[in-house]
Amino acid sequence: MKVKSALIWVPVALVGAVCWTVLALSRGENVSALWVLFAALASYAIAYRFYARFISHRVLEVDDTRATPAERMQNGQDFDVTDRRVLFGHHFAAIAGAGPLVGPVLAAQMGYLPGTIWIIVGVILAGAVQDMMVMFFSMRRDGKSLGQMVREEIGVVGGVAALVAVFAIMIIILAVLALVVVNALAESPWGVFSIGLTIPIALFMGFYLRYLRPGRVSEVTAIGVALLLVAIVLGGWVDDTALGEALTLSPRRSPSAWWSTASSPRCCRCGCF
Repeated sequence: MKVKSALIWVPVALVGAVCWTVLALSRGENVSALWVLFAALASYAIAYRFYARFISHRVLEVDDTRATPAERMQNGQDFDVTDRRVLFGHHFAAIAGAGPLVGPVLAAQMGYLPGTIWIIVGVILAGAVQDMMVMFFSMRRDGKSLGQMVREEIGVVGGVAALVAVFAIMIIILAVLALVVVNALAESPWGVFSIGLTIPIALFMGFYLRYLRPGRVSEVTAIGVALLLVAIVLGGWVDDTALGEALTLSPRRSPSAWWSTASSPRCCRCGCF
């Protein structure tokens, strides 16, 4: 078994080493995204096989025979047994927060290697570990939140302080993320149209999974991905039409300009000013 394992992981390590070397030595303006992709895949595979296994079995001592809070206290509201593929989607979306989005953009100004290190090494040593451990602690504490666990450990004052700190951090993170998104979508009707369509697509997927085909997670995922690709293609078409002009938004608009526009009388029913 050890020989077979070595035969698998040695090539993976070599692929990752070559990709990292290329990213480290690239000095031009352009580099193929495949180098970043395979560096990430190789690093994540090795980290999952060795580092994550060490944390789960040696540090956290995960036991598959223990029932989760959703299984022990299922009520269809606060606790509900969920398909593992749906949970994976939630965790996958949760890690893609403001830090992994804003940080690489700033690091990329210093080259491809710093941005890649920020994402890959940051996820392996910080982001994924933190998410895994907090969720593990929550399951061992009957699904309690971080603030509730802090309050039980260090008292009411500490728990309230933790909740206030988390709330403040979330406000700051969302504000920064909103600023990044606004600047990214400014003057881009293609992006505005495509992202806007994700809202009805998500609602349709929820209706499909809840009423039309309950439990068909893979099926609704395939439909959602296909609709998303269609939205992206249609966005390119909308960009060249009159609708594109209506979806061309400015990143800045002063409050005084908004107030004068909103409060000025309309000359006719069409809404012109």
